Amino acid sequence: MAADTPAPRADAPPSRPRPHTRRQPWILTYHSVTDPGDDPYGITVSPDRLDEQLSWLRGRRLRGVGVSELLRAGAGQRGLVGLTFDDGYADFLDEALPVLRRHGFRATVFVLPGRPGGVNEWDPLGPRKPLLTHEDVRRVAAAGMEVGSHGLRHQDLTALTDEELRRETRHSRELIGDLTGSLPEGFCYPYGYVDRRVADAARTAGYGYACALAPGPLLSRFALPRTHISQADRGVRLWAKDLRHGLRQVTSPAAGHRSAERARAGGPR
Repeated sequence: MAADTPAPRADAPPSRPRPHTRRQPWILTYHSVTDPGDDPYGITVSPDRLDEQLSWLRGRRLRGVGVSELLRAGAGQRGLVGLTFDDGYADFLDEALPVLRRHGFRATVFVLPGRPGGVNEWDPLGPRKPLLTHEDVRRVAAAGMEVGSHGLRHQDLTALTDEELRRETRHSRELIGDLTGSLPEGFCYPYGYVDRRVADAARTAGYGYACALAPGPLLSRFALPRTHISQADRGVRLWAKDLRHGLRQVTSPAAGHRSAERARAGGPR
């Protein structure tokens, strides 16, 4: 680099238009959209930061869509990025949805039909945040967002009996179908935990795809990798996460199944 070439700003996107050719669709993972001041797990982004992140995507000629739409695009997915919101927080309607609409983006919202109007009891730390009611879930669907299942009550599915697992996958799908008028296409594993039995249960329940975080050797349509997005992610950090996703290789078997102890300690939920 020449001595008189100015250094790029820390939050500026790199000059190259694309860092790589993706081998897997890029799917971003959000959770709660509100004030991130009390957030021990790093899963909350402010509405302003969400707006900035979606502006960054648009600046790179990327359009946010739900996962079903992304997968239907298949080989023509260039220019699309999947947006997902886990846990079904009630703040999606008032905080995230207006930002998505402003950018003309869509998303998949993974909800917990077994906890209508409840709170995030599975998180031992941090504030209690309200969840979508059944009527709220209908509003999300009516707004043009894809509604998917996150199970009934946000449990580690790998620790359940076969019957409990069937309820979390199949019954949650039926409940959402009753609420929205159509059976959901997508499932999202709570905590990102997935093993082969759980992935098979999602397939058997009738879903068309399922999302994990780092599925390792289970990588497939029923263990799609995703990228966690936090309040700290701007410009270069987003670009680096895009690059890392594109270079992601199948990892060790442990990558697809974190321990419950690690989940309790913090990190994406």
